[in-house]
Order: sequence, then structure tokens, then C-alpha cells
Amino acid sequence: MTSLRFDTYDWPGGREAMLRFGPDTGPIVIAALPLFEEANRTRQFTCTILRTLADHGIGSLLPDFPGTGESVVTTLDAKLSEQRRAYRALTQQLGVHSYALSIRSGALLDTDADLAGRWHLAPHTGSDLVRDLERTRAAAGKSAREGEYAGNRLSLKMLAELQDALPFEGGPYRVVRLYTDPRAADATYAGAPLWRRSEPGNDIALAQQLAADISHWIASCEG
Repeated sequence: MTSLRFDTYDWPGGREAMLRFGPDTGPIVIAALPLFEEANRTRQFTCTILRTLADHGIGSLLPDFPGTGESVVTTLDAKLSEQRRAYRALTQQLGVHSYALSIRSGALLDTDADLAGRWHLAPHTGSDLVRDLERTRAAAGKSAREGEYAGNRLSLKMLAELQDALPFEGGPYRVVRLYTDPRAADATYAGAPLWRRSEPGNDIALAQQLAADISHWIASCEG
């Protein structure tokens, strides 16, 4: 049975919660969910990937970052720069090789961290995310002055930081996309974009394929 524990980590702005899957030794995978509503839609799917990685003998973490999950920092007070700072602090505390598993806009969080490699699923740029948020806000009939985007109150600082944010592509780097995505990728897999659904969902078969991809890629990096 996959080992699952609750834990915390410290960063200069406070303390955040995280889930631990699998062993604490060896390379550790740090999962970063997409920001905002897409996080809710992909959390169960991500946990399935992490549980499967544990079956491969690979430990992983699913942390909250400031302004996400159960963080005491509100979404309105969240800043991308602080989320990146927390991610970096987490990697510094681990003491083992750590690899990013970042989904969609989660790929904007690992940019400043000292990682052994980055594995990104359908990475999203900050400008793409802001456009999606603006589109959702307009469809809901909200004005920009209200500062509400898909049910989230966001600061102008957060939006400005997102606008110019890009995933980091240096070092060992692997991009995986769904087969319906025409953009460049190291591998593509069949599956539905769960982040686009109106309700949270899961795709166990895809999660198992992605976990195998991650496991093989980490083995090649460590080899």
C-alpha cells in the first residue's frame, strides 16, 4: 500500500502543508498543480500519478504554496514571486535530488529552484494564463475593477508577475503533452485535458502512463 503522510515545510514567509507519498530516500518528485481553478480539477489525477510513482519506488511531495490549497495566505495576497520563493526553500530543505513534476501553470513555480530536472505536462505561460483568466472573467460578467477571476480575487501585482512569466527550460528538461496539443513535446499521450473540465476528474490509465514516463526519465537522469 502506498505510504501517504501529512507534513509541513518552512519558507521565509511562514509554513505550508504538504502531502508525502512513497519513500523519503532517493530522488524526490515535487508536484506543482496548476494555479487557481485548474488545481481543483487536476488534484485527484496528480495524486494518482504520485501514488503510482510510489509503486515504482519513487517518493514525492504535493505541497501547498502561498495562496494555494490550504495556505493561510489568501489568494488576494498571493504573489508569484513568493510562490517561487517557497518552492525554492522546499528544495533546499530536502537534502536529496529533487525533480519537478509541474502541470500547466504549475510550471511557472519551479523556475528559481535548484532541481536535478524538470518534467512538465502541457506547460502554460503566464500570458496564456492571464488571457484565460480574462476570458473567464468576461464570460462571468465581472469587471476588471472587481479583481475577480473565476471566483478568485487576484491582486494587480500577481497579474503583472504572471504576465511576463515563462517556464524554465534549462538543465534536464522533458515536456509531455496530450496528443491533441500540436505544440512541440518530447512525448505525447492520449487523454482528455482534465484541466478544461467543469468538475474535478481522473484518468487512471493516463496517470499510470505518465508515472512510467517520469520513472524512466528520472532513471536516465540519475544514471
